[in-house]
Amino acid sequence: MAKLRVAPFCISLDGYGAGPDQSAENPLGVGGERLHEWVLPTRAFRSKHGMGDDGETGVDNDIADRSDAGIGATIMGRNMFGPVRGRWENSDDWTGWWGDNPPFHHPVFVLTHHERAPLEMEGRTTFHFVSGGIHAAREQAIDAAGGLDVKLGGGVSTIRQYLQAGLVDELQLSIVPILLGSGERLLTDLGDQIQHYRRADIASSASAAHITLVRDGR
Repeated sequence: MAKLRVAPFCISLDGYGAGPDQSAENPLGVGGERLHEWVLPTRAFRSKHGMGDDGETGVDNDIADRSDAGIGATIMGRNMFGPVRGRWENSDDWTGWWGDNPPFHHPVFVLTHHERAPLEMEGRTTFHFVSGGIHAAREQAIDAAGGLDVKLGGGVSTIRQYLQAGLVDELQLSIVPILLGSGERLLTDLGDQIQHYRRADIASSASAAHITLVRDGR
């Protein structure tokens, strides 16, 4: 059975997955880009984003390398796809943050309240816009993944909705040693769903602590 995996998602020591005042200029909020500094120099990240085959190895690289292993589709929220809000009629030229050849190379399902035709990109990435909610997106992604797992990409609100519904099978968090002070917290308002997760693995570097939690019985 295909799993829905968060692999990984970065949070600060005080629990924020995005900083305050998110905007087109600061899509991760003020200071939020610091959450991802650990992955930028890794060989896996640089290779995935067409920046060459050099880069750092070690714990952080291993985590980045494994994050896409066995993944056949991705789900993301509209905020992760881009800063465009409202209906798509005057904004169909927005094709995401990643250029003509996004780094997914499989179907991507974007949660939205407004319908939009699928967007086919280079490198086998097609963005599908799902207006039927988180359950519909999960069903479509599992079907498209063809037996592989589905990656839940973010942002904070999207992951929290799936956690609240008890749909996340594996939650990998990269805890970065910074304090953001405000923004969007990930692990809040989850009710008793949080009680169903247990630690499966932990690995640390000087830049981040990577903790994998799995849901009981999955």
